[in-house]
Amino acid sequence: MGRLRVAVIGFGFWGRNHVRVFNELSESEVVAVCDMNPERAESAGEEFGVNFYTDSLEMFRREGVDAVSVCVWSTNLADEALKALKAGKHVLVEKPMARSSEEARIIIEEAAARRLLLTVGFIERFNPAVQDLKGLIDDGEIGSIVSASAKRVSRWPERIGDVGVVKDTAIHDIDMMRYIFGDDPVAVYANVGNLKYTRFEDYAQIMLTFKDGRTAFIEANWLTPYKTRRLTVTGSKAIASIDYITQEVRVDTERQTVMPRRRWEEPLKNELLAFLCCILEGREPRVTGMDGFKALRIAEAALESSAKQKIVRLD
Repeated sequence: MGRLRVAVIGFGFWGRNHVRVFNELSESEVVAVCDMNPERAESAGEEFGVNFYTDSLEMFRREGVDAVSVCVWSTNLADEALKALKAGKHVLVEKPMARSSEEARIIIEEAAARRLLLTVGFIERFNPAVQDLKGLIDDGEIGSIVSASAKRVSRWPERIGDVGVVKDTAIHDIDMMRYIFGDDPVAVYANVGNLKYTRFEDYAQIMLTFKDGRTAFIEANWLTPYKTRRLTVTGSKAIASIDYITQEVRVDTERQTVMPRRRWEEPLKNELLAFLCCILEGREPRVTGMDGFKALRIAEAALESSAKQKIVRLD
């Protein structure tokens, strides 16, 4: 297996973690970091001993880069992803992928036309607890899924400045519901609003309806003074719940409660390793560009539903 030359665009809180993890993996070598803030770019270069840039196009002209992580603000994700694709680079673009689902579609088409790998940063897919839960579902251990509920609440993250809680936070659970149900919802009903932050919504309750009346409920906010990340799935045989943070899994049946032990793993490391291995081995990524498009389209429908105070049907 070879070693890929990687660049990270955006050296904020999350971009720094991408650089750190890529440096820890034997499959990659970080050769450059780009950030529009000159001081932050220089700081990245000095800290990790790599070349630094404030313009990604200049970076692509000067550096032999194979793959790129795009970790800029949400409103700039599509622009930077397209620059990287047009420069012939494989791309991991952080969620929500683009400003709109139409922009997301353009990114997908560009990657397909150039036969480049495109994946979207839905990190929870790489959480070991999620993989355990998906295994229970696929093996029929909890029976047929009846409903699911997710809670993703915390204080307002200072890194956010250009999107609200739906596209930044709840979109993780939108993707997760598609993943565990193995299907797309047919309708969305949502209520969103703001109590503390006037520019964007800071709380949301979203209900997704799937075929045969199965439902999923998502609660997200930036108001709660403590961080909670949980998912519960109710099946015809059992109820399974996971804690994304501790990676604990609990299964409640009629006769017993089981909490299997497992070793904690860093989801970001799993995600970035999978990205690199898919490039090296020519495999389809676990999270495709179309997964990103569909999650963003559902998030848009949730905002539309709240604005119109009615159910929005999905095609």
